[in-house]
Amino acid sequence: MTEERARRRTGGRSARVRRAVLDATLQTMAEHGPDAVRIPEVARRAGVHETSVYRRWGTRERLVVDALLTYSQEQLHIPDTGTLRGDLVGFADSLAGYLDTPFGEALVRSMSAASDDQALAQSREEFWNTRFDLARVMIDRAVARGEIPEGTDPAFILETLIAPLHFRALLTRRPHDGHLSSRLVDLLLAGLTR
Repeated sequence: MTEERARRRTGGRSARVRRAVLDATLQTMAEHGPDAVRIPEVARRAGVHETSVYRRWGTRERLVVDALLTYSQEQLHIPDTGTLRGDLVGFADSLAGYLDTPFGEALVRSMSAASDDQALAQSREEFWNTRFDLARVMIDRAVARGEIPEGTDPAFILETLIAPLHFRALLTRRPHDGHLSSRLVDLLLAGLTR
């Protein structure tokens, strides 16, 4: 295969179908919440056959988790600044920016308002576990550098950091000011290094 032909095939039809289905899922969730996601409707919006969706994802819960994880990975990069403080401030700023967008706000609101049937609760748990696993690298690097003690609970640190940002976005609806992330991180680090 020539180099030019290989470049044209990058991603290919499979990648386009996946992107279309995930975008249709996210749009449905933003408009109506995760309970409204139905594979036939997602397939219609994406312009693909239902069997393509069922073959790849199997259930709507898996589809919802994949859509949310893919979107959050694209929007919420894990920084590597060389310090835990810099990483956490960058991560918090990125999350706050995401929550400030109409789409990010709609997705977060729809996930928090979703009913807790067992399948969706499992999907939510899978989503958060995966997000914490991806973000824990910031904590692991800090332990390796000696910034925080070995045995520090990465999930607790991340929950403590992101909870006030979600609180503002979901409950008080106050905007993120330019200093909130650094104030939260400084408070968190003061507790960790005490």
